[in-house]
Amino acid sequence: MVDLLADAINTIKTNERIGRRECIINSTKLIKSVLEVMKKNEYVKDFNEFEQGHVKKLKVSLSNKINAIGIIKPRHAISKDEFQKYESRYILSKDFGILIVSTSRGLLTNKEAKLNNIGGRLILYVY
Repeated sequence: MVDLLADAINTIKTNERIGRRECIINSTKLIKSVLEVMKKNEYVKDFNEFEQGHVKKLKVSLSNKINAIGIIKPRHAISKDEFQKYESRYILSKDFGILIVSTSRGLLTNKEAKLNNIGGRLILYVY
């Protein structure tokens, strides 16, 4: 089985590392939601969806601000009180990066989830 989100994140990480301005990845609802959160936090500039044959793809404009990005597996379920434990595990220092969390209100950063006082499942980290 193929993990499309992991493949997309790996493609973004590789293209950021070698200094490219854009990359093309497969499109799913989850990937678009993750890119929306990353765009809001200025880790990517923009992205556009297009069709290549019968397959939907995303053209992502990179900002070259990502130092590290990775998928969190297994996707730990965390309560509203457990964010500090996972922030110290996946982010280097306070206010330097974000955890993207799947909540009942959609994908949020760890800061937004703390403000809304809700928990969820960890998806990935970016700094």
